[in-house]
Amino acid sequence: MADSLSSPPLTKDLRRVLIDADSISRRVDELAREIDERYKDIEEPLILVGVLKGSFIYMADLARKLTIPHIVDFIAISSYGAQGDKRGEVRLLMDTRENLSGRDVLVVEDILDSGNTLSYLIRLFKSRGVKSISTTVFLDKPERHEVPVDIAFMGFDIPDVWVVGYGLDYKEKYRTLPYIAEMYPQK
Repeated sequence: MADSLSSPPLTKDLRRVLIDADSISRRVDELAREIDERYKDIEEPLILVGVLKGSFIYMADLARKLTIPHIVDFIAISSYGAQGDKRGEVRLLMDTRENLSGRDVLVVEDILDSGNTLSYLIRLFKSRGVKSISTTVFLDKPERHEVPVDIAFMGFDIPDVWVVGYGLDYKEKYRTLPYIAEMYPQK
């Protein structure tokens, strides 16, 4: 998927480009069409809930390409420690501003790893009485799943490597790269 025209030279931390900017753009176009088709007959605008910080670029690109009426909202969840290490707990850091009761909700997530975060959000939103809930995940690491989660709109499957770019970071670095890159293992 990577090509030299849409992927600038890598830094010393980055091993290789996994998904180039052109491939990302094409896939987001496809996902927007799929979501438009699924929700074309809903009565009220679809509420997109982006999971901060990682989903913000995917969410912005996706929201601009949707033709159906929609509202953008965000939620912040913590499931990683400050050093990027995995924690077992999921904590709500910032809640949505929209009332989700009786509404169609699409959770927009950057990456599906263990599934714990998305599973938590689905349970949380169901407890708030949403009319329907579905998910779109930009990247999936299938071999890392600990909890089964139904993904309605999937971007790309990737191997079990640490990736950055297009919203994903390592210690707040590389988040705004226009492509997805694999990092060398960090010491």
